[in-house]
Amino acid sequence: MSALLAQGAVYASIPSPSTGVWHLGPLPLRAYAFAILLGIFVAFWMTSKRWEARGGSVDDMYTIVYWAVPFGIIGGRIYHVFSSPAAYFGEGGDPLKAFAIWEGGLGIWGAIAFGAVGAYIGCRRTGVRFSSFADAVAPGLLVAQAIGRLGNWFNQELFGGPTTLPWGLEISPERIPAGFPAGTLFHPTFLYEMLWNLAAAALLVFLDRRFRLGRGRVFWLYVVFYTAGRLWIELLRIDPAEQVLGLRLNVWTSIIVGLVGVAAFVLQGRRHSGREDSVFVPGHEPAVVPAGAAAEDAPDVVTDHPTGHDESTDTADEGQDQPKM
Repeated sequence: MSALLAQGAVYASIPSPSTGVWHLGPLPLRAYAFAILLGIFVAFWMTSKRWEARGGSVDDMYTIVYWAVPFGIIGGRIYHVFSSPAAYFGEGGDPLKAFAIWEGGLGIWGAIAFGAVGAYIGCRRTGVRFSSFADAVAPGLLVAQAIGRLGNWFNQELFGGPTTLPWGLEISPERIPAGFPAGTLFHPTFLYEMLWNLAAAALLVFLDRRFRLGRGRVFWLYVVFYTAGRLWIELLRIDPAEQVLGLRLNVWTSIIVGLVGVAAFVLQGRRHSGREDSVFVPGHEPAVVPAGAAAEDAPDVVTDHPTGHDESTDTADEGQDQPKM
């Protein structure tokens, strides 16, 4: 019976892609990079819609993203190297690989922290409220993180411990950690986090519309939702990571950042209720064109008569010239 169950579990398992890199001549095309880029694109599209609905300008968004994305990528890589230093500075490690972002490894904590610094710079340059932009971008961040986890699936990395569940993840024999026999199925933590993030993004959008949240509270809810999911998912993972007091560093980070998110959401709600009236910093609102100026700048009306004659006027004149009976 157990053998049949095992066979059934294998039959229903999730296969891993055979490769995560394709070569176009000498140029390697990596699934991880495509997942990150697709996530950024979708997040930008979602944020632009939410930003316009709040009264912001998409042109300003380009400036903010110009600063936020590079900062986020650099910060994500720094945190990854800091939280998993053995592969780069441990025995047999290669310090130069710390710069090989295309091979995978971006820590979300560093990406959000550094990305927030870049976004703040962009907001200052465009004269918009940083908290307003953070609220607009929050659901898109969750969707981007969900899409980015596809890169971990292609790379066959960051999976959880062994499982007999029918959705266990198949791993290539050469990538199975030491101590586990070939054919072992593992928790697909990439899938768990994808589904959690997508559900959290939908919940954020709903709560934002239902309660008209603002002044950074959507972003702090994002922090609370994400850390709650990351906490239990992180406890399933078995990849090497720094340990602090018997727990993975990312577990402690989830707990601390999550508590900060709860406190910030509550305190901000007590200080301000509802949504701000404008996403612009006072004194930086866009100029309003007077109605009279708009009329003067309007193009001349083009008539259907190339000769320039007004048919109605001609008809009226003709009527005046008619003899009286």
